[in-house]
Amino acid sequence: MSNPIKLGIVGLGRAGWGMHTGEIQNKTDKYQVAAVCDIIPERVEKSVNRFNCKGYSKIEDLIADPEVEIVDIATRSCDHYRHAKMALLAGKSVLLEKPVSMNIDEITELFTLANQPGKPRLFIRQNRRFEKVFNLVRDTIASGKLGTVFEVSLDVLGYQRRDDWQTLREFGGGQVLNWGPHIIDQSLMLLDSPVKYQFGDMKHAVAGGDCEDHFTIHFVGENGRKVNMCISGAIALGDGRHYTAWGNRGAIMCEENHVRMRYIDPEQVFEPVVSDPGTPGDSFGASGTFAAVVEPKWIEEDFFVEGEDLTVIWDYMYDSFRNGAEYPIREQEVKNLMQAVTRLFNETETIDCTAHRDSVK
Repeated sequence: MSNPIKLGIVGLGRAGWGMHTGEIQNKTDKYQVAAVCDIIPERVEKSVNRFNCKGYSKIEDLIADPEVEIVDIATRSCDHYRHAKMALLAGKSVLLEKPVSMNIDEITELFTLANQPGKPRLFIRQNRRFEKVFNLVRDTIASGKLGTVFEVSLDVLGYQRRDDWQTLREFGGGQVLNWGPHIIDQSLMLLDSPVKYQFGDMKHAVAGGDCEDHFTIHFVGENGRKVNMCISGAIALGDGRHYTAWGNRGAIMCEENHVRMRYIDPEQVFEPVVSDPGTPGDSFGASGTFAAVVEPKWIEEDFFVEGEDLTVIWDYMYDSFRNGAEYPIREQEVKNLMQAVTRLFNETETIDCTAHRDSVK
């Protein structure tokens, strides 16, 4: 017998309506939309007609609805902390869309209100943690076939002359709080170590508004690994999603879902490399300047990854809420993500590169 969670969705825009409702439409055994809330009446009416649910114009009324078990916060970024806190203080569990807050202090406060005995639950919707290509890269690194992986790069690139609220700082706009939470989360997972130090760069180049549409962060782990990430809406070539990992026995490169790997046969064992301080020969080759005496036996792979399904995060939340299973997005991981975001904003100035954006003079 099914026991669906009664969901109350707050915010019926690109996230709440455009993503969340579609993701659960085939999970009626696990989720029932019990109520919706939005400041735009037409959106409420459309949702009420679709789900045969209650409709509200004020979040306070949805939170007070006794049928709602989990409040799904999908409002503007700047309101996530405030709305989540309202629900948690009222004793309602929360599913919180990214960004979970504006800074580390806010998310730390939210976690003090949740996930303890007798307190409501706080679930973080980091659904891109379950991307197949990302997990392939992570599993490949963990397998050891690349040897010691010393550097990793992640890029999300495109060219977008955006003009919506997500280009305005007062609403929590900018790429750091838009795509940033997903890719920073993945970067920290691929670092696989506490952060020794980080440094970054932010630029406003193409989009409207007043915040960054291009940024980079470089993480160096205590394990010596470096992870470079770049998210940009100002790149005119090379757009798309890219992952690269370099190890001392091989490498993996992914462009969208196209994967290429080149690594030394795991069965091949080398004698230690001993450098000769003498003068090399007068030609290149095994006895010359650069090449080794023993050539690596390379294995090359070239394939595509298909069948992406990011709705699995809803299954994890159901199993955790109903059955007590561990939720895979852990509190400390979320805090580490927001610590990186906070450091970037505190330590980095956004450079204005909008000159000649609209014409060349």
